[in-house]
Amino acid sequence: MSNNKKHHSRTRAQESSNAIERMYITMRHLFNRGFYKPMGVSGETLRQALLLLRPEIYGSVGEEKAELEGLLYVIDRLPAGIEECTFINLTSDEGYGNSHFKAIIPEKRRRNCYRIDAEQMNIEITRGRSEIYDILTHLTFLFIESHKISNRVLIDEQGSTTRDWIKLEKAVFSKKKLTQDEREVAITHIANILGRTFNELISLYDEFATSSQPERLLHIVYWLGKLAIEEQVHNNKRTVTFSPVLRERIGHHIHGEIWADTIKEILFKNNLLERPIHIISANMHSVMNTLFASSALKSTKPKRDVFEVYEELSKKENKSSRNKVSKEALLYGMIYIEDTSGANIDVQVFDTSKIDISKVGIKVSETLLKQEKPVILVMDYAFGEQAYETIDELLKPYKNKGKNIHLNVESVSIMGKAGILEGGKGDIMIPSAHIFEGTADNYPFANELKKEDLEGQGVDVYEGTMITVLGTSLQNKDILKFFYNSTWQVIGLEMEGAHYQKAIQAASKVRGSISSDVKVRYAYYASDNPLETGATLASGGLGTSGVRPTYLITKKILEQILN
Repeated sequence: MSNNKKHHSRTRAQESSNAIERMYITMRHLFNRGFYKPMGVSGETLRQALLLLRPEIYGSVGEEKAELEGLLYVIDRLPAGIEECTFINLTSDEGYGNSHFKAIIPEKRRRNCYRIDAEQMNIEITRGRSEIYDILTHLTFLFIESHKISNRVLIDEQGSTTRDWIKLEKAVFSKKKLTQDEREVAITHIANILGRTFNELISLYDEFATSSQPERLLHIVYWLGKLAIEEQVHNNKRTVTFSPVLRERIGHHIHGEIWADTIKEILFKNNLLERPIHIISANMHSVMNTLFASSALKSTKPKRDVFEVYEELSKKENKSSRNKVSKEALLYGMIYIEDTSGANIDVQVFDTSKIDISKVGIKVSETLLKQEKPVILVMDYAFGEQAYETIDELLKPYKNKGKNIHLNVESVSIMGKAGILEGGKGDIMIPSAHIFEGTADNYPFANELKKEDLEGQGVDVYEGTMITVLGTSLQNKDILKFFYNSTWQVIGLEMEGAHYQKAIQAASKVRGSISSDVKVRYAYYASDNPLETGATLASGGLGTSGVRPTYLITKKILEQILN
């Protein structure tokens, strides 16, 4: 590589890095200020930075044509109807749950949102700053796209619009169900408005549809354009506000503390608090299925590959099989704690002394179970910075009648999804350290999971450092190539690792609330490879390709805990 070329690619990575930093500083500033207008002067820094960055997930955001896959990605993570709202209010948990307002929960993100009236949407933030960054980034993308629409349909300053727009409006407000012909005519008009081909729109049209709104894409395009026209012609600007209570509470672990106290109380009531505890941050099915699926579903088909069983359990339509497994688990020592704290993290507690060893799907040491009676506490995924808040609170001693009871935490295992830089979807990453993005802050640790533990089972395994990014939706190829080629030897990126490790280190090495030789395990499976075009998160989910790596990791973690 000639020096000149090397210099150029580095500056593009540096530019991108600066843009990310500018976005975070700006978002914090706007949050402290309490409100901003995304398409006004106050939102300009965010828009410019996003356009300079051109993150992979938002595809063609910097071009004239509309970005469809990015739009689908964002719409799935924001409340239905947000495109119609001029006022978007980010609040804390302020009691709307007890009101007549019906909670709107986005398809792909667990958060409660409330449509207050025709113009206002409230979004409840209970998972810390990462969630605010996530939403503001998505909104910035959405509003940039909306102005592309208005720029294509406005003919003059007075607000006259093109024929395409007038026809789209008619289709959107049509009271009767559209026929196939009418739908195709409408798609022809929006293809023109969005600068995309008829074909591109047809292929994604149904992905936007919901049962109650089959023509949802028409509605989204219409309302995004309509509000942008309002902004340009009548200066009626969309506004994002942050409620005073949210601004006062953020960073104070309010939800994390309630969440952790509830768990410790339940452990205490069930006489499990003093036992050896193993915490696993994972999903709500893989540990339960690994322990109980083979006995709960044994009669269905003998001698099947166990991964086929797991794959079937992960399909939406197999609810009855899933119920069988959880019934079995509840019978043999599982306690399910549904979260009501707002942290949005459910928990399962497994009392292993009640497990019938002869039926379990993995090798287990009987003497260990009899003598130590370990407790396995599985918590659902945290979101970004929330990982620090929840583990930090969970590892603190339990206060009972003025006494502090220290938890006997023997291990903390974290498994999750991450972006990979070398392999492909479904591969496994074993980190040796986490580094915070944009800093040189690093958290090395001795990982109990090793590459050889998971190799040779039909999945590629990589070992190295991982970057904990502030948000996945801001990464672009230049930054990722820089990570990949730098001396940090980065193999992947995710959002929680350094936050978890920071909390574990504080509890074990600084505060002394848990043993200083607590064992840690980290493993991730790849949800996407952002360096391969078309393999980003916006190109759709993992389908069943995530099943094998998920269960391989789960099995290994459980075998280490129970032997």
